[in-house]
Amino acid sequence: MPRLPVCEYRRMDAAVVTDLRGQRIVRVLRAVFAVYGLIALLWIPLRSAGSDDFSLANYLSYFTIESNILAVVVLLVGAIRDPQSRSWQLFRGATTLYMVITGIVYAVLLANIDVMLQDAWINTALHRLLPLVVLLDWVVAPSRVRISEAQSLSWLVFPAVYGAYSLIRGPIVDWYPYPFLDPRQQGYLQLAVTAVVFLPAMALMALAVNAVGRLGARRRYDEDR
Repeated sequence: MPRLPVCEYRRMDAAVVTDLRGQRIVRVLRAVFAVYGLIALLWIPLRSAGSDDFSLANYLSYFTIESNILAVVVLLVGAIRDPQSRSWQLFRGATTLYMVITGIVYAVLLANIDVMLQDAWINTALHRLLPLVVLLDWVVAPSRVRISEAQSLSWLVFPAVYGAYSLIRGPIVDWYPYPFLDPRQQGYLQLAVTAVVFLPAMALMALAVNAVGRLGARRRYDEDR
């Protein structure tokens, strides 16, 4: 069996060292942004504790808050363990989609609307910065597990359940998290039209998140996907 030249071994060793350093940097950045996200999520509840104007149940009923909680979990677990199992990578992909939805919906529909995040730095963290960080993490440190289009579309179950939850809870507490989910102003017909528009848009987002993850894996691992 022919032996590789010494220079080839050195090149391979250098590539391994570079990859390990890159993984270490990614883990450190995940930890930093996980702590940053956790502080942003806890800031308003802790500051508003005991206030009659603040409802923890309403706060936790925002899709932004729920998706960012998942993002903090993904970043923290990725920093500590970085599991590569199929179930975890599906969870990562789903969380990335929810953060992408959060960022896009905020930019398009909610940028000038009060969604209980009056502090500018918290608004920026949860609606702009962390969605970008989670998406970049998905591309720079992609899944080694190939995720099919059908599996990526299954990520839409959570947004669908969230929409149903909001519509069921809304009349009970007389409060809706977002104007486009509030039938009191627009009626159920317009709400249905909005849902018809949102569903294919989110399906395209799910496929796009999966696609950029595959591109990242092809670049990182030099694998045909």
